[in-house]
Amino acid sequence: MVACLFQIVPMSDTSSAAAAATLKSLPTDMELVLKVIPMPADCNANGDIFGGWVMAQCDLAGSVIPARYAKGRQATVAVNEFIFKQPVRLGDILSFYSKLVRIGRTSVTVTVEVFAERFRAQREYIKVTQATFTYVAIDDNGRPRVIEQQP
Repeated sequence: MVACLFQIVPMSDTSSAAAAATLKSLPTDMELVLKVIPMPADCNANGDIFGGWVMAQCDLAGSVIPARYAKGRQATVAVNEFIFKQPVRLGDILSFYSKLVRIGRTSVTVTVEVFAERFRAQREYIKVTQATFTYVAIDDNGRPRVIEQQP
């Protein structure tokens, strides 16, 4: 017999599990790179925001820090990790924080954490998504190029 070490909670659950994740402040060791409010056109049939929309916003937010190193064209080369921790709801104020993880010869890896400030619970934050992206600096022909270590 196999023991279950975790509990599956529906994304639309508003029970104490979501309340326990409520924070009173946002990260101080990461940079705020994007703030956005999802609109009705971004909703799925359940009334939550499409995961793909959240992924696209994370990709945009994640590209901010690498752009300082690439100093030119760059492309997303990998989504190393992507975790939806809580649903994003219509009217949430989303804050996207990013931090440098690694600088390679041609690439930059960053983490992105997304916090929702619920429309009805201002100044309380819930971490809704976390992701790790790798971007590669590319030349005019779309080939990887060496990046400088200093932004």
